[in-house]
Amino acid sequence: MIGKVTRGQGLPRLLSYLYGPGRRNEHVDPHMVAGFRLPMALEPGLDARGDRDFRHLVGVLNSPFDTLRHTPLPLPIWQCSIRAAPTDRTLSDDEWADIAEEVMHQTGFARRGDDQACRWIAVRHADDHIHLAVVLAREDGRNPNVHRDYYKVADACRIVEERYGLIRTAPADRTAAPRPTRAETELAHRKNWLEPPRTTLRRHVATAAAGAETEDDFFAALEDAGVLVKTRESTRTPGEVTGYAVALPHHANQEGQPVWFSGGRLAANLTLPKLRHRWSSQHGGNSFERRFNRGELTAQERTAVYQDAARAAATATWQMRHIQDPVVRADIAAAAADVLHVSAAITGNRGLTAAADFYDRAAREPYGRQPLVTPYGANLRTVARALALSEIQRRRGHRPNFTGNLFHLILHLAALIEAIAEFRQLQRRAAQAAAARKAAAQLTSLSRPTPQPRLATLSRTQPDLMAEQDVARLAALGFPAPLSSHQMNAHQYQSVRPEKLHDSHRRRPSR
Repeated sequence: MIGKVTRGQGLPRLLSYLYGPGRRNEHVDPHMVAGFRLPMALEPGLDARGDRDFRHLVGVLNSPFDTLRHTPLPLPIWQCSIRAAPTDRTLSDDEWADIAEEVMHQTGFARRGDDQACRWIAVRHADDHIHLAVVLAREDGRNPNVHRDYYKVADACRIVEERYGLIRTAPADRTAAPRPTRAETELAHRKNWLEPPRTTLRRHVATAAAGAETEDDFFAALEDAGVLVKTRESTRTPGEVTGYAVALPHHANQEGQPVWFSGGRLAANLTLPKLRHRWSSQHGGNSFERRFNRGELTAQERTAVYQDAARAAATATWQMRHIQDPVVRADIAAAAADVLHVSAAITGNRGLTAAADFYDRAAREPYGRQPLVTPYGANLRTVARALALSEIQRRRGHRPNFTGNLFHLILHLAALIEAIAEFRQLQRRAAQAAAARKAAAQLTSLSRPTPQPRLATLSRTQPDLMAEQDVARLAALGFPAPLSSHQMNAHQYQSVRPEKLHDSHRRRPSR
């Protein structure tokens, strides 16, 4: 069961939505199931035209504002939607009324036995959810405490889940990135964008941070990816950069200005202070990384980058399973996200990009805490930077052939993330464990070759063989990392000819 909290000012507009047909005619039989009084006494009636008349209900709910001794809150109307899981059973009106009362009790807006609490109602217009509307003004003339109201709603949902045997939801630990708002999602749908801009920007920022070693590298990588960047300077110390914001060129507001997102609005670990802490904790680059910067990378060294990344992932898997230090494990889990994001960026594979997005939550520590940097996680971050730098070198020269090594890397990353999922499960972090398992399943599906149906063995002519070679070559060139020439030439169908049965010559009987 999930609760979503919003704040507003207009109570009549909210009631019109709750009792209306909905945005897509999804509201069926809107009616009140609970309230600060009996629902039958509060249910709005019909006017002469047959529409709902909310004037009496609005007057009753807003009456505490007349006796309020303090300044009203800026957004005095509190609205919360409580939704059950799709697999939960259909709850009755009495059960939903009990759920509404539990939410009001846990939030403190209307505790049981408090006659001077806020006035509220609960409206049900669908089988799987209800809406709570609360006026944030107490009967005794005081403003209620709205601090941490979202987490109080989550506590109430867990109590109700246990009481009625519903699907358990993971506790809120602030490891999930902020989701796109409904307005952002609908805008992306109208514009035929693949995803909301917030999601795209979060991926670009995470990839740039994984491949950067300094702050300048980070901003240069964002600009190279086509992202608009602006920095925020300190008001106390002019010239000191204290934050940043990013935007997409095609995402603008009604005035034609870019819509900016700060790092904190994308994810808790993408703020500039936390990125700086991460870069300052990195060890100095080795000779192999310095050769990247001098542009001396050979084709063999570029091939070795993927091989080193696969070996580092395999080593990290062993460390996750055998090193019991939770600090080491947390650092490896955070560093694995860097390798995933960079690998997805340089290959352009949508399946790998989806795996990186799935895994993001499993990589973060609760409540925005930064994991301590250890040499074990530093190894993975080093190969992530090497992969990012090899992409820069690829743009300057001929694209190498990495298909075999890429699948080897994906296979080891899948094993690593499965070990991280087990670690998160031992920590009793159900949401993070589920995110890691989902990413591991996605990687496993990518590393598993698609079975081809076996055809009957027939004799083939030379033109048919050449046509199949052309098809295999075109398919290989369309792959995110093209197959090497020797792999394409080796992909030939060889017709299996049955051995000829030689009949024994009949010997004439000797005379």
